[in-house]
Amino acid sequence: MIRIDDILEKIAGSYPEKDVTFLKKAYVFAGRAHKGQVRRSGEPYLSHPLEVANMLADMMLDKTTLVAGLLHDALEDTDVTTEEIRDNFGKEVADLVEGVTKISRVQETSPEVRRAETIQKIILAMTDDLRVIFIKLADRIHNLKTLKYLGENQQKRIAKETLEIYAPIANRLGMGRIKAELEDLSFRYVEPEAYFRIAALIEPQKKRAEEDLQKLKAELEQLTRDNKVPAQVEARIKRPYSIFDKMKRRNIDFDQVYDFLALRIITDTAKNCYAALGIIHQRWTHLPNRLRDFITVPKPNLYQALHTTILTAEKRTYEIQIRTLEMHNLAENGIAAHWKYKEPDPSHLIKEDQRLAWLREMVELYKEQKNPREFLKNLKTNLLPEEVYVFTPKGRVVSLPLGASALDFAFQIHSEIGLHAGGAKINGRAAPLRTILKTGDIVEVQPSSEKMPRRDWLNVVFTSTARHQIKRWLNQREKVKSINLGKKLWDKIQAKYSLPPALASGTLLLERLTQILTYRVRKIEDFYALAGSGKIIIDKNFMEKLSLEGRAEERKPAFLERVIGRISGKSGSGILVKGGEPGLVRLARCCSPVKGEPITGYMTAGKGISIHAVRCPLVAKEILANERLVEVQWDPSAKGAFKARLLIRSIDSPGVLAKVTTAIAKSEGNITKAEVLTFPDHRAQIVLNLVIRDLSHLESIMGQITRIKLISSVERV
Repeated sequence: MIRIDDILEKIAGSYPEKDVTFLKKAYVFAGRAHKGQVRRSGEPYLSHPLEVANMLADMMLDKTTLVAGLLHDALEDTDVTTEEIRDNFGKEVADLVEGVTKISRVQETSPEVRRAETIQKIILAMTDDLRVIFIKLADRIHNLKTLKYLGENQQKRIAKETLEIYAPIANRLGMGRIKAELEDLSFRYVEPEAYFRIAALIEPQKKRAEEDLQKLKAELEQLTRDNKVPAQVEARIKRPYSIFDKMKRRNIDFDQVYDFLALRIITDTAKNCYAALGIIHQRWTHLPNRLRDFITVPKPNLYQALHTTILTAEKRTYEIQIRTLEMHNLAENGIAAHWKYKEPDPSHLIKEDQRLAWLREMVELYKEQKNPREFLKNLKTNLLPEEVYVFTPKGRVVSLPLGASALDFAFQIHSEIGLHAGGAKINGRAAPLRTILKTGDIVEVQPSSEKMPRRDWLNVVFTSTARHQIKRWLNQREKVKSINLGKKLWDKIQAKYSLPPALASGTLLLERLTQILTYRVRKIEDFYALAGSGKIIIDKNFMEKLSLEGRAEERKPAFLERVIGRISGKSGSGILVKGGEPGLVRLARCCSPVKGEPITGYMTAGKGISIHAVRCPLVAKEILANERLVEVQWDPSAKGAFKARLLIRSIDSPGVLAKVTTAIAKSEGNITKAEVLTFPDHRAQIVLNLVIRDLSHLESIMGQITRIKLISSVERV
């Protein structure tokens, strides 16, 4: 068990005396708060916050973070209040402890929603103060180390959550050492069979591998000394989880993992990094497709190094990473290595740091996309560790997740370029926007003012940024259509029912709408949008609620309106809508209702009322939302032509089709399309598209066809 003296010894010389005193005070406070509490392992509970604080000290974080680490469980597991922490240690510490506590307090729901809610809380806590995630990562590492004391289900849940949430976040923050530890500690609980299989593959090679690594390490040290390149050389065998992940992602065998044996050269300058690379390539053959220059083109988390893979005389492959000491510190501790805490407003640093671009995107997405499952889906895309690096024609480097398309690239450059993307050129050749990009591609997007996003673009893009922009544009367009339709509906209903003049428009109408509606209505356009999208139905009942007297009287049409109505003899669509307007309806294509059969109306966003036959599967299976169903009926006086489709089964015999068409012609039906299929067993199938007057006309035609000999059945489809 770690002791407070071990931590104090570790930070001695790096922290002023007053900070050390502050830390001692927090230790005493935490000791009293957790007094008598014991962990599942049997150790005193205080051992956990001490381990967390020790890890934070290893990251050389400030005294505020270390104090918050000692107190991070006080709010959740003891009687200590936020006010007590604030009074004793200040607002900054209290806010950090509260931030960590909020992440832990996730309601027990479905695993997917639980994960989404956890991530949402992490994202929001990080935007307030990034140090919250440093404490949470240290907390998670120690919990993983004591996972063996929990039940199997808890072990798997915590380990899986770590691999899906905490390790990717550590990776995005450039915290390579923390990410590696999280992955290795979780691996055996999430994939036990794979863990032991890979361990069995490593073990027989381990002794020889270590000997070979030490031999090559000594040779590299001598080589750099001879060439006067200052260098510290480290050797390692690739981690089990890293091997498993690479084998899984690239669908390769164990012997194809070329970086199983690796060495790292740490030197003083970027110039010497390239000098060391040249020396190595002169001495050994290297694999050209394995050469990576992350110094010139850093990863999104600002990781920098040179990677090369060499082949020795013994035909063994070794990966060699070359970096400066500063690059090494950044690779190990990531953003924690250079995060500044003396700023009066640390949140503005989040707006500036390149490594947190994904975090800013997630915050914007969270503001507009509150659905946990959709948020989780988009976040997983943003946390994907593999990237491709492509270039603009002017040489700007753009990093995108593996699987991104040219259209994703367009949105990454600028949202307006993405929204009006007309085409693309990849490496100088015209290419579709759906083309998947590869590292090294030079991409040029050709915008066009005439091009607008389509819904099928959502199947083309991979990044959450692009999906978010497309969805927002489509939603705004739908809203405009809904507003226009809602305005028409309101004008029609106003013409039908009399209301006090003050309620026709203006402030009083808006006030009254806010009183009777469950939706938030800030301006009249919001009301129109609700009506046009079908979220509210404006009929007689609605007008009665709206009226100050609680009643809505139907206007009597003027003399001229009655005359025009009698002359036209039409209701427009042939449909009467209770409290609505016939001119804003259309017959649904899914069931093609025919006059005379039972029907129902359904408010469709931005399109008015769709008329469905009651037999329609969408109605029969109750797929349509009940609150949007509208009472409708056929206008008895209306005349019209309706579409119908018949499936006729018969014996395959010459003249059958002619007899069917003759029967339809005699019944005054019109055939628009005919399809005939014959089968080896002397059966035939005829599908006819007809235009008829109404249901009784259709039934008459079906009756005539049924009377024909050789016809087995006639049904409507």
